[in-house]
Amino acid sequence: MATEIKVPSLGESISEATVAKWLKRPGEPVAIDEPVAELETDKVTLEVYAPAAGTLAEILAAEGANVPVGAVLGRIADGAEPAAPHPSPLSASGEREGPAKREGEGQNALERSGPAVRKLIEESGLDTARIAPTGPGGRISKADVIAARALPPSAPPADAGDGREVRVRMTRLRRRIAERLKAAQNTAAMLTTFNEIDMTEAIALRERYRGSFEQKHGVRLGFMSIFVKAAIVALRELPAVNAEIDGEDIVYKNHYDIGVAVGAEQGLVVPVVRDADRMSFAEIEQTIAALAHKAREGKLAIEDLSGGTFTITNGGVYGSLMSTPILNPPQSGILGMHKIERRPVAVGDNVEIRPMMYVALSYDHRIIDGREAVTFLVRIKECVEEPSRIMFDI
Repeated sequence: MATEIKVPSLGESISEATVAKWLKRPGEPVAIDEPVAELETDKVTLEVYAPAAGTLAEILAAEGANVPVGAVLGRIADGAEPAAPHPSPLSASGEREGPAKREGEGQNALERSGPAVRKLIEESGLDTARIAPTGPGGRISKADVIAARALPPSAPPADAGDGREVRVRMTRLRRRIAERLKAAQNTAAMLTTFNEIDMTEAIALRERYRGSFEQKHGVRLGFMSIFVKAAIVALRELPAVNAEIDGEDIVYKNHYDIGVAVGAEQGLVVPVVRDADRMSFAEIEQTIAALAHKAREGKLAIEDLSGGTFTITNGGVYGSLMSTPILNPPQSGILGMHKIERRPVAVGDNVEIRPMMYVALSYDHRIIDGREAVTFLVRIKECVEEPSRIMFDI
């Protein structure tokens, strides 16, 4: 008896995913709760686990296929039963066969197929070498054509053309990032204001307590916890920066769920540090470290990414000296940190070399006035330049 592998619930408001990768091939044994496939949603990549032990007998959704919640991805057979043909062109060794290897087979399968299938292939513009026939007598079925259309486009051979361009399909996550960023520009009256921060005291504080902090709490003391705490001080004074527009209403948030942008392999993600105002410096650093690790491993859940009220992004880790960050809708503000650069500055009547950082606040001018935006950055500057302000809440 076969057990179906189905698309699990993907979280609120997400009804569809893309099959990113199969971790098992037909004929391979699987253990119960073992990951067999990876799905990519608009926000995260998640693993699909085997609902039973046995042998992966059949794959029904090829890599690149879009599948709704509850759809059957494949089937697991009890014991080591023969596997059904895979809907994508795989060789006996498990590698995809190139067009040259399958050209004759594809043509013969096409000739054996019915007129309706041949018409569908012609309309789809598919190369028969990309279609794995699973019909009776080696014929190509309609399901085979649909499965082939769902496959991601293959990269051109090394000797095709001059090799100066390679076209690959955008991942679902990358498409969603593009849509959200463009929507933010189209919807919000976005403006950016800048300031600079003398990081001397923050660096001294970090150096003074780095060893004992890491020994006691098991996590390094970074600048992000200082900026998160400084942002909360500023958000409390200027609640519009922590608010959002909903239709004709302004929704003011009396909680501080701070999104921290993390660059992962699959794209930029913004996991949320919830109720950051109730956390100590150590708890903030521990939470950020745990979320960053999950992001790099592709283990973030939907709840890790939803519900933020304000975002902080640090382009300085990549060497950025200045940038204008784009809003993370429906939030109304985002703070950009940048590279710490030693440069000459006026200190009283003297010129000194100080570690300086440019900071940027991008904000929605529909809800936040220029005075509020400038004041917000001034509060950030005051708190980071004098960290005792944060500790004593002044």
